[in-house]
Amino acid sequence: MRILRYKIVKRIETPSTLERIALMVGAVIASILISSVLIIQVNINPFIAYYELFKGAWGSKLALSETLVRFIPLSFTGIAVALAFLGRFWNIGAEGQLYLGALFATVFGISFYGVSPFVLIPIMILAGFLGGSLAALIPAVLRSKYQVDEVVTTLLLNWIILFIVEAIIYGPWRNPVSAWPESPAISVTGELPRIWKGTRLHAGLIIALLVALIYFIIYTRSYWGFEVKLMGINPKAAYVQGMDVVRNLILVALISGGIAGIAGAVELMGIHFHLRENLSLGYGYTGIVVAMLGLLHPIGVVLAAFFMATIETGSQAMYRATGIPYPLAYVIEGVTLVFVLIAVFFMEYRLEKVEEER
Repeated sequence: MRILRYKIVKRIETPSTLERIALMVGAVIASILISSVLIIQVNINPFIAYYELFKGAWGSKLALSETLVRFIPLSFTGIAVALAFLGRFWNIGAEGQLYLGALFATVFGISFYGVSPFVLIPIMILAGFLGGSLAALIPAVLRSKYQVDEVVTTLLLNWIILFIVEAIIYGPWRNPVSAWPESPAISVTGELPRIWKGTRLHAGLIIALLVALIYFIIYTRSYWGFEVKLMGINPKAAYVQGMDVVRNLILVALISGGIAGIAGAVELMGIHFHLRENLSLGYGYTGIVVAMLGLLHPIGVVLAAFFMATIETGSQAMYRATGIPYPLAYVIEGVTLVFVLIAVFFMEYRLEKVEEER
C-alpha cells in the first residue's frame, strides 16, 4: 500500500524575479479575497465596497492628493525598513525613529523663527535624520557588541521614545492657551510648500521620491549596496571576503533610522506644524508590511507604499459610502502581511512529494 505524503525541503534554485513578483501579487489578491469574506458578513457586496474604496482613493483630485499625502510617510518608513532588512538588521523601530526625528526637527523649527526657508528646511530635515539615526544607533551597538536581539530593543524603544515625546508635549511644550498637548507651532519658513493647488500635497513627495531614487542607486549600482546584500544573505561569507560587517551593520542602522526620522520631520513640516502624539498613524509599523510586500526592492517598496496608502485612504471613503468600519484597512494590511510571510517562506522552501510503502 502506497501512502502519499509531502515534506518541506529547502529550494536549491532561486525563484526568478517574475515568480517572486507573482507570489507578492498573489498575496495581495488573497488578502483582498479574505477581507471580502468579512465584508459579506455585514451584507454588503464586496464589489461595491472595493469600488467605493478605490474611488475614494483615486476618484478625484482631492482623493488622489490625500492618497499621495499618506504615501509620503509610508514610502519613507518602507525604504527605511527595507534597507535595514536587506542588511539583516531587523529594525522594528521605525515608529520610534519617526517620532524622535520629528522631535529633533521641532527643536529647530520653534527656535529659529524668521530664518530663510532655504536654510531652515534643510536644517530641520537633517535634524530629523539625526534624531532617527540616534534612535537606531543604540540597538545597532547592542547587536554588534553584545549580540542583543535588535527586534526586542527596537520594538521597546518605540514606546520609550513615544513616552518621552508625550512627557514633553504634556509638560513644558503644552499649549498655554488651549492646554492642548502639542508643541508650539514651527516657523512658517520651516513649512514645506504645497505642490498641488487646493490640496494638502506638499514638497515632501519630492523628497520621498528622491530618497527612493538614492535607495535604487544603492541597491542596483553601488558596491556598498552589494556588500549590504551579501551581508544580509550570508554574514560569514561577507566577513571572509574582507568586508567590515560590524561597520556596515551600524551604517545600515544609522541610515535606516535616519530615513524613518525624515518621515517624522516631513510630517511635521508638511501636515501638522506642531509636534503631537498622533503625528504618526502607525506609519512605522505599516512600513514593515510595505518593505516585505515590495521584496525590499526600491521600485517594489514605492509601489507597495502607494498600495497601502490607497487602502488606508480609500477605507475612509468606503466607510462613509457603505458603513463598513474603517479598521477594515488594518485587517487588509495584517492579512497581507501574513500572506506575504507565507510567500517569502515558499521562496526559500518547497513542498516535495514523498511516497511510502506500507
